Amino acid sequence: MKTALIIPAYKPGKDMLALLEQFRGREDFLPVVVDDGSGEAFRPIFDAVPEGVALLRHPENRGKGAALKTAIGYVLEKCPECDFALTADADGQHRFEDILKVNEAARRRPEALTLGSRRFEGDVPLRSRFGNAVTRQVFAIASGVKVYDTQTGLRAFGREAMARFLEVPGERYEYEINMLLSAAQAEIPVVEEWIETVYLDDNASSHFNPFRDSLKIYLCILKFGASSLLAFVIDFIMVLLLSTLTKSLPKATSVRVSVIGARLVSATVNFAVNRRVVFKGNESLGKALGKYAMLAAAVLAVKTALMHVTTVVWGWPLVLANILIELMLFLVNFTVQGKFVYRRRSAGRGRDHDR
Repeated sequence: MKTALIIPAYKPGKDMLALLEQFRGREDFLPVVVDDGSGEAFRPIFDAVPEGVALLRHPENRGKGAALKTAIGYVLEKCPECDFALTADADGQHRFEDILKVNEAARRRPEALTLGSRRFEGDVPLRSRFGNAVTRQVFAIASGVKVYDTQTGLRAFGREAMARFLEVPGERYEYEINMLLSAAQAEIPVVEEWIETVYLDDNASSHFNPFRDSLKIYLCILKFGASSLLAFVIDFIMVLLLSTLTKSLPKATSVRVSVIGARLVSATVNFAVNRRVVFKGNESLGKALGKYAMLAAAVLAVKTALMHVTTVVWGWPLVLANILIELMLFLVNFTVQGKFVYRRRSAGRGRDHDR
């Protein structure tokens, strides 16, 4: 079995050449380098790649995701001898030993997506430590799969997964989180192998823009919460509408009727959209509906009590009370629905972390 070692490169340094030299003459690897529009100034670097390296070029910079897909497409079409693809970065942050380690793990689990996961110990830039911690938690809620290092570029997968990942949307850094989401949706097991955490010169060689590219990644994940925001809007409008229709009733009664009626409407929409579109859960309809109903009842009881205290007892304006309470309950709803309502435990998901 041969592995295609895929390296997307944008304005690389000599670290890429040093890494490629370590694979010179190895018959179990086929290096595939993509020059992602680095320009004439970097042509000497690419001209110096060792013999046997497949060098692909983008005339203009298209992004890491586009470069990875160009290489994956090349391997599928031109390299039938490659049973695996392994992606690594060009900036020297993936050691030769760790690439071999991830490759061996992938060969033991050919049906899985194998990640080279960093522990983020020692001298790690704060933006990297914080960014991975936040993404890790949101991804677990959104997908139901626990991945310690969601942003690692060191990944290995077989030919069947190559074909799937070739269709994953995203042209830049968001492609890598989309790949994980695609694997989660397809119930492809995720295996993690610990690798060394390497940051050179405070990660100065990285072309990852902390604001722009993080925004793309988090927006991609947080689209899983769009249904909850839709339910919030529906609930908010219905509370105002029902409170207007019942304003002739005693205030306490009007509040209860408005909150309960609005919640019934928004919960119905929320359940349908979350199950079919957002979380794409594998739990049966009956069980998911039962768990959702229990959650909705609990949330409704809490909201009704809080609305009564804030509007009737404390005299807060209805609009202010509704917004603050919904914001508080949003995170609770998102977490519980993502982790427990729509998913059942199955072999190959959530327990495939070799650490």
